Amino acid sequence: MWADALTKFGNAAGAILVFVAVLVVIFYAAGRATGRLAKPLAGVIFLGPALVLLAVGLVIPAIRTVYLSFYNDGATKFLGFGNYTWAFTNSDEQQVLLNTLVWIVVAPLVTTALGLMLALLVDRLKWQALYKSLIFLPMAISFVGASIIWKFVYDYRDPSQPQIGLLSQIWLWVGGSNPPNWMLSHPLNNFLLMAIMVWVQTGFAMVVLSAAIKAIPDEITEAAVLDGARGFGLFRHITIPMIRNTLVVVLTTVMITTLKLFDIIRTMTGGNFGTQVLANEMYSQSFVQFSRGRGSALAVILFIAVLPLVGYNIVQLRRERAHR
Repeated sequence: MWADALTKFGNAAGAILVFVAVLVVIFYAAGRATGRLAKPLAGVIFLGPALVLLAVGLVIPAIRTVYLSFYNDGATKFLGFGNYTWAFTNSDEQQVLLNTLVWIVVAPLVTTALGLMLALLVDRLKWQALYKSLIFLPMAISFVGASIIWKFVYDYRDPSQPQIGLLSQIWLWVGGSNPPNWMLSHPLNNFLLMAIMVWVQTGFAMVVLSAAIKAIPDEITEAAVLDGARGFGLFRHITIPMIRNTLVVVLTTVMITTLKLFDIIRTMTGGNFGTQVLANEMYSQSFVQFSRGRGSALAVILFIAVLPLVGYNIVQLRRERAHR
């Protein structure tokens, strides 16, 4: 066993050394090039490795995934759009798509709204940097780490035993006799899982929106106050229109993160108890049930769903830069 491990390690180390040696030779040749071809040659040499890695790691797998989505599990029989038909007509997959739709509507809206509210409130406090740091802190935790933390919050035990789940203990404190098993209670469990996403992403929304609010020119705010704008009226007619583009960017960014959601579901429930979403179902079909055709079809559907959001984000960012 140790011999095999050492052999594999040696092969991997050798491959890395060869790759580094090739890069050193290429970069040395680029530095020594002279004449009219020096600049184009240097560009090709420096971009070449990145383009090769991009093709090998992204472009080729994407093309193969699309190819496999039209075939059966063993890629031996062409099914046309059979896998896509299955994805949209199978009752279990319809539940997966519905769960995913609920996630991309509820979680981003709640995250953005909460981030905006915190941005408005925290900016009025004296130690705002400290409070912002504490709110932003969950962003430093991976979704797996956050899920493990919240597993203790949602832990269920019989009422006769000492409770370690915070939510179950609160249930008993307020007079409940037997707390529900939170992760088995459908559809409540979906919203409890969304709370983890909101907890992690709210700090990001707050920081970005706070910066956008502070970028509003004081002259505009002062003019609105002189015209009689106060409180909610100032927020509705001045703040929201001035940060609309940033709000949309934050909302779509959280939507993209939600569409790719995998870690929380995998860690907390494994997709059971009515909590399955598209990204985790894609993994289950491909690597648990070994249905490569169906898994590839779900991957393509996920890619098509994310693409418009990414494109919209790019357009919005370009518009902001053009205005600046």
